Amino acid sequence: SLRPCSTGVAQAGINKPVIDRIIRVDHAGEYGANRIYAGQMAVLGRSAVGPVIQQMWNQEKDHLKKFNELMVAYRVRPTVLLPFWNVAGFVLGAGSALLGKKGAMACTVAVEESISDHYNSQIRTLIEEDPEKYKELLQIIKQFRDDEREHHDIGLEHDAEGAPAYSVLKTVIQIGCKAAIFLSERI
Repeated sequence: SLRPCSTGVAQAGINKPVIDRIIRVDHAGEYGANRIYAGQMAVLGRSAVGPVIQQMWNQEKDHLKKFNELMVAYRVRPTVLLPFWNVAGFVLGAGSALLGKKGAMACTVAVEESISDHYNSQIRTLIEEDPEKYKELLQIIKQFRDDEREHHDIGLEHDAEGAPAYSVLKTVIQIGCKAAIFLSERI
């Protein structure tokens, strides 16, 4: 039977564990991204790159708003790790920004590449499940993936690869992203 939620999303026949996991981790990721950009803005907000960071942050705010709505619509609980991601995201953003514009952009490239890859994996999962049934969610995730790719490219355009120890920094951040994804999907 159809059970519409407060936003009118029909939930008949959905794979609830898969959808819960996707929405929970994406909400956590967008929350973390917001905190990263908040940290970057705290350090570089008044610099020449501030407006670029603000533009990307504004898109992340829209992403988080949408996942907040989806959490209510699909009755998904958030990860219990949000308080940790609150602090960790801000520290990562501010810490990378303390390396200067290139450090902040290296962080952006690393995070956005990880998230884009993660979104691609979710898109494959939903298509394998039933592309018609999950059409709306697929459209949202595809759009957000494209926004994350754009942020990745902006980071490269703003000299991310010139950051001190770029390869090491990128690798460490991406390992952290993979761990955050793994944990946020599950708890």
